[in-house]
Amino acid sequence: MLPHPVDVHVGKQLRMQRIVMGLSQEALAKAVGITFQQVQKYERGINRMSASRLYDFARVLSVPVAYFFEAYEAVSPATAVAGQAQDYKYGTPPTSGVAEAAEVSFDYDQVLTRETLELMRCFHRLKTPLLKRRFVDLIRAVSEDKPVLEEEVVTTN
Repeated sequence: MLPHPVDVHVGKQLRMQRIVMGLSQEALAKAVGITFQQVQKYERGINRMSASRLYDFARVLSVPVAYFFEAYEAVSPATAVAGQAQDYKYGTPPTSGVAEAAEVSFDYDQVLTRETLELMRCFHRLKTPLLKRRFVDLIRAVSEDKPVLEEEVVTTN
């Protein structure tokens, strides 16, 4: 049986936050009183988490429980626009309510690379807002192939 898409998404969020916090699977498992193999199964979405286990992970990882469901898109943009949500058995669930469609699609799977998570962990360790801003500016400049060090022109009267 295939894992439910929500379980897979929650597992990815668990893995991402664990790595950002600099925790190993073993350390996280010990903090919540389970084995690291169980953490592996949760991260891959193979095993479902109970509400209390989700709460324990949220507490240890210093995130709200809702964090694990952020960015989950239950309905594809094409289906949502057409208003044709399909009934499902571990597929796309029907939804109701009002939400704005994202202007730019974003590949959340790219966030889960080891390098991206390491960058996030380094950023998370920075303490001052100015240093965080400079870090972002540096990464942006490098990614756009711009000169990294541009002198600011300061005019005095």
